[in-house]
Amino acid sequence: MPSSSLLPTDPSVLFTTAGMQQFKPYYIGQADPEKDFGAKNTVSCQKCIRTSDIEEVGDESHLTFFEMLGNFSFGGYGKKEAIKLAKEFLDSINVKIDYVTVFEGDNEILRDEESAEIWRDLGFSEKDGTLRFENKKENFWGPTGNEGPCGPTTEIYAGAEQGQSIEIWNIVFNEYFYSNVLQNNGIAGQLKKLEKLGIDTGMGLERLAKVSQKTETIFETDLFLPIMKQIPAELDEKKKRIIADHSRAINALIADGVRPSNKEQGYVLRRLMRRIVAYEFLLACAGGSKKDFLGKLIKYETFEEEKNKFLETLQKGIAEYGKIKDVNAEKAFYLYQSFGLPFDILKELDPEKTKNLKQEDFEQELKKHQELSRTASAGMFKGGLADTSEAVTKLHTAAHLMLAGLRKVLGGHVVQKGSNITAERLRFDFSHSERMTSEQIKDVENFVNDIIKKDLPVWFEEMSLENARKINAMGVFESKYGQNVKVYFVGKGKENVSCEICGGPHVERTGALGHFKITEEESSSSGGRRIKAVLE
Repeated sequence: MPSSSLLPTDPSVLFTTAGMQQFKPYYIGQADPEKDFGAKNTVSCQKCIRTSDIEEVGDESHLTFFEMLGNFSFGGYGKKEAIKLAKEFLDSINVKIDYVTVFEGDNEILRDEESAEIWRDLGFSEKDGTLRFENKKENFWGPTGNEGPCGPTTEIYAGAEQGQSIEIWNIVFNEYFYSNVLQNNGIAGQLKKLEKLGIDTGMGLERLAKVSQKTETIFETDLFLPIMKQIPAELDEKKKRIIADHSRAINALIADGVRPSNKEQGYVLRRLMRRIVAYEFLLACAGGSKKDFLGKLIKYETFEEEKNKFLETLQKGIAEYGKIKDVNAEKAFYLYQSFGLPFDILKELDPEKTKNLKQEDFEQELKKHQELSRTASAGMFKGGLADTSEAVTKLHTAAHLMLAGLRKVLGGHVVQKGSNITAERLRFDFSHSERMTSEQIKDVENFVNDIIKKDLPVWFEEMSLENARKINAMGVFESKYGQNVKVYFVGKGKENVSCEICGGPHVERTGALGHFKITEEESSSSGGRRIKAVLE
């Protein structure tokens, strides 16, 4: 099967992080593999992004972008075949297995003695350390996102001949389905046995290249050498590795349609871009290579545009940096927030000026400002409200009703993109690609006015963000909500028409709103529309 996109269909994850993500429906019986692609067994080479490893990149094996070799079975074969095939493959390319690990079991799931016995039959033993048992943290995988197939794993380690054993192959036995269940006392995880055992394996192509080519690190393999040769020798080894990894990730993300922005996937892309642009800039400032070496690695116009914009900001930030005598955590955060100067760049600009600046202090300052921002947003009701006057409160409540109306009339793709509410009018941006017809506008008005006539109660309930997601509360999820939120409802039981995460203020009953009228409908952005409305 071909690699799926880096942008998953699963909304609970930001990127595709494993080869099995495109196959999740087949493990849980929601789709038939024989009907869809004529087999119970399949293989793929899946491109992946994992943001959890960004800070680790630069060592000998961590990457943000990598390709995952995987063989998968949906009831076609079991543990014995999966383990034997894995060893057979590695033997065929002369990769010596140093040792393997198996799930040791816990109070929920029994020790995986079946896998251990298979490995013993293949010559591995606890006595010589080639067979080891590990806990759930090490040898239990999944699910990807909030729920899905998961199970115990057996992992294969190799590479001791080059100085260090690394995990190269993870064989997951998808025996269970994990889900979050809403109970009276909150969310509880639940494991259920799947009808069929699913095999899900993952072997990093880059790590396999390292052990098969017998190089000290992944960066000496033929996957990376052509890239490393384009990077100036003046840079230290860690920066070279970061640039090599990030440039591959940037190319892959742009190719899959991601563009730099301040949220979600676009934020990750922007962060990767800015890090390597700053390295290139600092090298030039230090009198090193002034060639545009990044242009040889990333030939997308998108990258050039983002680079040029960031360089303007960067130069202003460095000028501001020059005015500061001693850079403490507070001033470092100011430079980061205002000019995008990351911690590691600040440390490199002037080691003497930043000698008292510590990573943990900077991160603490960052967390403090995030909390202040969240609190301020809650206090200002996070909705573009001019004030909390009676007129604004009514229009704000009407916005909830209008969103429900837009989704009913135009479809479930409609989500809020922004709003601005004064005492005179409501302005509301939402996702929709086509101009609304006069009939659609009238239908939305009628929907809202019908709810107003019913005089339904407007009420809220405080709950965790996870619970809010579970009941499908609407929300601007790129916003930085706290762990607990207010969810506002309009109507109860069968008459419930709206369920939104919101910070306040609302009328107590819809009958207080008066008559709702849409005065304008226009384009606000690509794929976005804007409505202006009043209460008469």
